[in-house]
Amino acid sequence: MMRAALLAALALLLGGCSADWGWYVVDPSTQTGWTNLKFLLGGLYYTILLSLTAIAISVVVGLLVALPGLSQYRALRAFNRVYVEVVRSVPILVLILWVYYGLPQVMDITIGVFWAGVIALALSDSAFQAEIFRAGIQSVDRGQYEAAQSVSLGYVDTMRYVILPQAIRRILPALGNQLVYMLKMSSLVSVIGMQELTRRANELVVTEYRPLEIYTVLVLEYLVLILIVSALVRRLERRLRADER
Repeated sequence: MMRAALLAALALLLGGCSADWGWYVVDPSTQTGWTNLKFLLGGLYYTILLSLTAIAISVVVGLLVALPGLSQYRALRAFNRVYVEVVRSVPILVLILWVYYGLPQVMDITIGVFWAGVIALALSDSAFQAEIFRAGIQSVDRGQYEAAQSVSLGYVDTMRYVILPQAIRRILPALGNQLVYMLKMSSLVSVIGMQELTRRANELVVTEYRPLEIYTVLVLEYLVLILIVSALVRRLERRLRADER
């Protein structure tokens, strides 16, 4: 679906622009253009895999960080606040560079570009996920907790069966926004050599010397990808609302 939409948008663009601009480098009707397009689209797999892996980890870590923030114990609430404030204060690009170049020296391990990107993106996003989960859980009516206690549900079961299902329905739009945010921020992993969409576009610019045309295709790739993800999130929202009714 994405490939068809991208080629359709590109065909309209090529039809309305002057050939002097060098659109031949991404013209699917020529052998060179089609080869370049396939090279650019080849980074799509790594962009999606990187983003989905990072968002899955950040959701789990974010939830684990959010729960101490709701505790009655001051030390646990302090842990939540320190973690969120510290992680949110570090720019993602700086975190990517530190994880890839610094963490191996600190822990005496070897980290590939993929997992360095996943760790950095997940760590950065987990602070935002923690705040989203905290707000979602706090928005659930207090009576739900009391109802769970009345049927002798423990803390874990209350969260699992009563509170979190309601909270997730409420925070789903925010979680969808974070997935879109993750897809865009994954482009920063190109600085350490990850062969995703942006890295491939940069490499093609070096060989073809046509930044306008190639980066225009890159913009279209991200645009189509994020529009598809946004549509899927909205569809999931409608389904959850229907199930709730």
